[in-house]
Amino acid sequence: MPTDTANDTKIYAERRARLASHLGKDGIAIIPTAPERPRNRDTDYLYRHDSYFYYLTGFTEPNAWLVLAGDGRATLFCAPKDLEREIWDGYRLGPEAAPAALGVDEAFSAADLDAKLPKLLENRSTVWFPFAIHKGLETRIDGWLQSVRARVRYGALCPEEQRDLCGPLDEMRLVKDAHEQDIMRRAAQISARAHVRAMQLSSRMLREGKDVREYHLDAELLHEFRFGGSQYPAYYSIVAAGANACVLHYRADAAPLRSGELVLIDAGCELDGYASDITRTFPADGKFTGPQRALYDLVLASQDASAAATKAGNRFTDPHDAAVRVLAQGMLDFGLLDANKVGSVDDVIDSRAYFQFYMHRTGHWLGMDVHDCGSYVEPTQVGEVSERKDPLSNEVIKNRPSRILQPGMVLTLEPGIYVRPADGVPEQFHNIGIRIEDDAIITANGCELISRGVPVKADEIEALMRA
Repeated sequence: MPTDTANDTKIYAERRARLASHLGKDGIAIIPTAPERPRNRDTDYLYRHDSYFYYLTGFTEPNAWLVLAGDGRATLFCAPKDLEREIWDGYRLGPEAAPAALGVDEAFSAADLDAKLPKLLENRSTVWFPFAIHKGLETRIDGWLQSVRARVRYGALCPEEQRDLCGPLDEMRLVKDAHEQDIMRRAAQISARAHVRAMQLSSRMLREGKDVREYHLDAELLHEFRFGGSQYPAYYSIVAAGANACVLHYRADAAPLRSGELVLIDAGCELDGYASDITRTFPADGKFTGPQRALYDLVLASQDASAAATKAGNRFTDPHDAAVRVLAQGMLDFGLLDANKVGSVDDVIDSRAYFQFYMHRTGHWLGMDVHDCGSYVEPTQVGEVSERKDPLSNEVIKNRPSRILQPGMVLTLEPGIYVRPADGVPEQFHNIGIRIEDDAIITANGCELISRGVPVKADEIEALMRA
């Protein structure tokens, strides 16, 4: 899809200006991109930029740095033009073209970083950089500051304060603008098509009597991701057949898909720097059994409850609490939990007895990172602290008020149920693992589920897989 380069440049410039206003008049920020990482001899892992750096520049090349002053002046350091290396490794923008292409004020070769950084830091009061993200960054900054201190006899002032840049950047990234939301919708559409293809492949190959493996479905996902124009998977795809679905972070491997068993796929692509994250659970042969359908409908009802609670003004924890209540009642209704032992649904929630079958949160922030940045605590109430003892671990936990949802925030809604064989657990539910996950943009009146291009109702899944 064509991009509006001038408009994109304006978006990044506006972000830099917003961040500069946080730095203070005499502040300065240093943001490197991610390094290239070796995979094995003479080859690197497929390169992926640093999210903070990309958010402020739109620049995807490695070996690059952004220096942003409190007055808004932006200086880029990047790999210099090198015709011989470009024959092997690909085109480089180069510092001469960078100001016009990226909208920065000036650009230099990354080879000049150590020579120029001390001068840029001179007479600044505060140095901002992302803490605990780039290994060795603190040491490099210390070296540049030592060079500044060496000039104090000539009247140079050395910054006296270092501050974490993640705080203001996380707040900026937490609320997605229209440009970001559009990319995330397109990423979700690509991923939804990939899930549809994987579902249909599963039932078709089984109907044809073929040997179907988890990696066959993984291949279908990867094909559709790239065919749709995405650059990478947003994370390692989970394709879990049968009992493997009860392993939360299982990776697609070689287990066979069998008629009468479920398949859980948790997979999403990354498009133009933004992740999608979708989970669907479906019968390998396209037809739910009775116990599978019962638990599937329970998980779907819990997701419906979480979606109803996902709206501006509610707390981040409200969707989770809504999902847990539905799941806990279902566990009692289906005999997964014995009411004579665990009590009422409120007792189940208070004691966290549901944790045997549902042991993760219902969602997380989504954006440039699949588990995106942003505090889960409401910043206006961070000082309001209470303590409680966890009934399972006996650990003392500090509670702070959960984040108030605002339009433009994006989160996942992903309740599930995972039934491992255990004493007292009805055998018909053994080894059933189900998760249903969609991506939700908070709106003024509720939420927009942007990943529903892949069916979610059991009847619709069965109809799709018959096609």
